[in-house]
Amino acid sequence: AASDLPIWEEIYRQAFPSFAAMIDHRQDGEHQRAGIDRSVILQNSKQILIDEKVRGRNKKTGMVYDDILLEYWSNFEAKTPGWVCKPLRADFIAYAIVPLGKCYLLPVIQLQIAWERCGEWWIDYYKPKSAPNRSSYGGQYTTVSVGVPVKDVFREIGGALRVTFQPTE
Repeated sequence: AASDLPIWEEIYRQAFPSFAAMIDHRQDGEHQRAGIDRSVILQNSKQILIDEKVRGRNKKTGMVYDDILLEYWSNFEAKTPGWVCKPLRADFIAYAIVPLGKCYLLPVIQLQIAWERCGEWWIDYYKPKSAPNRSSYGGQYTTVSVGVPVKDVFREIGGALRVTFQPTE
């Protein structure tokens, strides 16, 4: 249902000024298995691959959180890594907090570098959140995530874009 929200075109038109089109990949297939929900096509024919995440109100409290819930176990019982640390083909995670009207575009490579550098600390400091789930075949599994403030995530993404090296003459 989140794929049908009218927000996506508005988000992508603002984020990518040369936006030309977008393609929904929600049907089961190679794109879904690669973590790609949508492709954005720019006017120069460049294709940007996006994994979309939607966050709403907390079902128990009704609260809206302005942090980024980083999933590091997709299936805790099977030890299946979550999207913040598993290999993805997506270029960006589009993380929309619908009640706030905000979407954070997280570059996957730099986000995963940030997770590699800071994930353990974030888990210790911000405390994990578990969510029970039911699979399509009736089995149960648990996803585990940690909510990290936006400023912390983007500071570390920025750090992943900077490389120091031994200067030469």
